[in-house]
Amino acid sequence: MEDGSGTKKREIEEGQHRESERDEEKWVYDSSVDYKGRIPLRASTGVWKASLFIITIEFSERLSYFGIATNLISYLTAEMHQDLETAAKNVNYWAGVTTMMPLLGGFLADAYVGRFNMVVFCSLIYLVGLSLLTMSNYIPRLGPCPDSPSCKSPSKTHEVLFFLALYCISLGTGGHKPCLESFGADQFDDDHPGERKKKMSYFNWWNFALCCGLFLGVTVIVYLQDHVSWGVADLVLAVTMAVTIVSFYCGKRFYRFRLPEGSPLTPLGQVLVAALRKRKLRCPSSVDDLFELTRAEKREQGRLLQHTNRLRFLDKAAIMDERDRRAPEGKRNHWRLGTVTRVEETKLVMSMIPIWLTSLMFGVCVAQSSTFFVKQGQYMNRKIGKSFQIPQASIYALAAVGMIISVTFYEKILNPALRRSTGKERGLAILQRIGIGMIFSVVAMAVAALVEMKRLRGVKEGIVPSVFWLAPQFLILGLGDGFTLVGLQEYFYDEVPDSMRSLGIAVYLSVIGGGSFLSNFLITIVNRMTREVGGKSWISRTPNTSRLDKFYWLLSAMTVLNLCIYVLVARNYTYKNVQRNDVSDYKDIEGVELVT
Repeated sequence: MEDGSGTKKREIEEGQHRESERDEEKWVYDSSVDYKGRIPLRASTGVWKASLFIITIEFSERLSYFGIATNLISYLTAEMHQDLETAAKNVNYWAGVTTMMPLLGGFLADAYVGRFNMVVFCSLIYLVGLSLLTMSNYIPRLGPCPDSPSCKSPSKTHEVLFFLALYCISLGTGGHKPCLESFGADQFDDDHPGERKKKMSYFNWWNFALCCGLFLGVTVIVYLQDHVSWGVADLVLAVTMAVTIVSFYCGKRFYRFRLPEGSPLTPLGQVLVAALRKRKLRCPSSVDDLFELTRAEKREQGRLLQHTNRLRFLDKAAIMDERDRRAPEGKRNHWRLGTVTRVEETKLVMSMIPIWLTSLMFGVCVAQSSTFFVKQGQYMNRKIGKSFQIPQASIYALAAVGMIISVTFYEKILNPALRRSTGKERGLAILQRIGIGMIFSVVAMAVAALVEMKRLRGVKEGIVPSVFWLAPQFLILGLGDGFTLVGLQEYFYDEVPDSMRSLGIAVYLSVIGGGSFLSNFLITIVNRMTREVGGKSWISRTPNTSRLDKFYWLLSAMTVLNLCIYVLVARNYTYKNVQRNDVSDYKDIEGVELVT
């Protein structure tokens, strides 16, 4: 029989457990703070009430980016009189820089500035770029041809101001894109089951809003560019951005903030150095023999990761030798001894490299939609009825439609069905979702090649086909975006160490940037080889004198090969495994003033 003292002890423990659960439900113990630097109150901060402000400014940014990017090749060829190859390369260079800059912005935000501050600062730089674009087209003396409407090359002043404006937008995007999306995901507590499930939906609805901005950018904004003026279109974008910056700042009291923790790359370097120093030691057979955090250090670092058996060499960094044991607790040299969590974080980052590399071909396929696909539309019949003509860049809206369909289908039908059938919180594994989208990209490139073959036959026969012939390739690529791009966003946010999530989103964006640079490299190589072997380049001044169909077949074949490699990498991947921290580990944290 159990005595009275034992019963009383159990009742006290159960009461403490219930109190802990109530406390956890009231407060958010995930290392975030509110706008006054205190532990956030769950009921009044975060989740959708905060995310809606964040999604609004993302809508504005995507409206601006795609309103400019999809019609940029038309502006460069029509207004600045560049040939197709030069214009395509300039578009790809700008897109590449724009999507690689977030690596710098994400690093600075995670290490020193904070995500909120970086978003506000870089949004203002973005606004400066839009204002300069407006000036370069709205003020006559700064226009491409200030003296003659029929000049064959733009004025030097316009050229400098135009590209300065474009790369101001690149710089603004460098801090805006990685920090805004990760800041939105920070509004959901990973340790709270309800909020964790909502965060999975957040990435889907984030991309839904993104596609709405894209759709309006390539329809309304492009229509203004083609039928009113580029200056008026740029003015609309600048005003919209200014309004949403104010709106974003007004939501400040609802946000949950993550304070910068110093360079997220330093702990990774420490683990690598420590593992190299102890490379001659034998890996222990039990994880209990590896060093882990003390209670105080645990509270400082946040969530802990469980040990995995991949990349066992790095485990040597967590082995305590005699020198480490003699060191006073709390003063151990991190360049000699790492914790299990730091070792696992390093393993995560190293395991991401093959995923990133095998995602680049998808970025190459995406790059074609804003360059060659759009340019093909210029040489096709774009009339609806007798008088209305669709702007050539507006056909890109079909990619947004495809992505909206894909995301909605996944969120409302496919994922709930898979959750019910498998009993898993995430119906479809992240890497499976990415792989499905890659299959769509293979099909899209093959369809694009078939359509271009038929279009070129029509050109020889004097037939101008409808621009809607391009609809299938845009729609299929958009469907693939709903799987691969959303999956990559979720992957590079969830799987990176908690301290480098802005940098994680930046790495996702670098897939698109790397794809643009790789596309440029392929264009150069293909041009050189086809000119030397066949005497005529596949990519000439216009699509009618080019063989883009052969280029698309090449991309389709390369994507198939890449997909095979991706499947091998994904099958052997081990996902992040988090230990849940106790609420008691955070109860004595003192609030830190938030500098904004």
